[in-house]
Amino acid sequence: MTLYSDGICPENHCVRLVLAEKGIHFDFQLIDPQNQPEDLFKLNPYNERLIFMDREVVLHDAQIIIEYLDERFPHPPLMPVDPVSRAHNRLCRYRIQRDLYNHVDILQRGSTKKTATARRKIRENLTSLVPVFIQKPYFMSDEYSLMDCYLIPLLWRLPIFGIELPRQAKPLHTYADRLFNREAFQTSLTKLEREMRA
Repeated sequence: MTLYSDGICPENHCVRLVLAEKGIHFDFQLIDPQNQPEDLFKLNPYNERLIFMDREVVLHDAQIIIEYLDERFPHPPLMPVDPVSRAHNRLCRYRIQRDLYNHVDILQRGSTKKTATARRKIRENLTSLVPVFIQKPYFMSDEYSLMDCYLIPLLWRLPIFGIELPRQAKPLHTYADRLFNREAFQTSLTKLEREMRA
């Protein structure tokens, strides 16, 4: 198994976190998204910052990759067993993508005016989630799942994005700190990611 990525994108961090949670050994190759090798470009027609290869399987979407890994390596399970709960898990990750990750893309590439709006939107959306972390030990669940694996890399990056959450977000900070201390999370960090909170 080989994972190609730029080493800093939160979505490829999510994939590395799932690999670490599963204890899967893989080859990690850093790439420059602006200067991908020609053979990789043929495998990745959308010029994404993330490519995962497992023998004849080539994937380049974080959501598809993490579900593939959970199905291929079922222990420990990171998705619920029943169809209704699985659909809920997918829907929550879709909302994380729409409400948070879409604004991250703007922060990484946008103009000053757009980045200020993106920071505000991320702050507001995360603050609105605070009651969830009072009710459950994990994101919308009593069990650690792919939803946590998808959210926590973004929370790790809040300081470098210049996002400071309000005082009432303490339950979210407590949740984040607890998950940052997980062995798999620490294993998943690249050198550049560790420096984000140095």
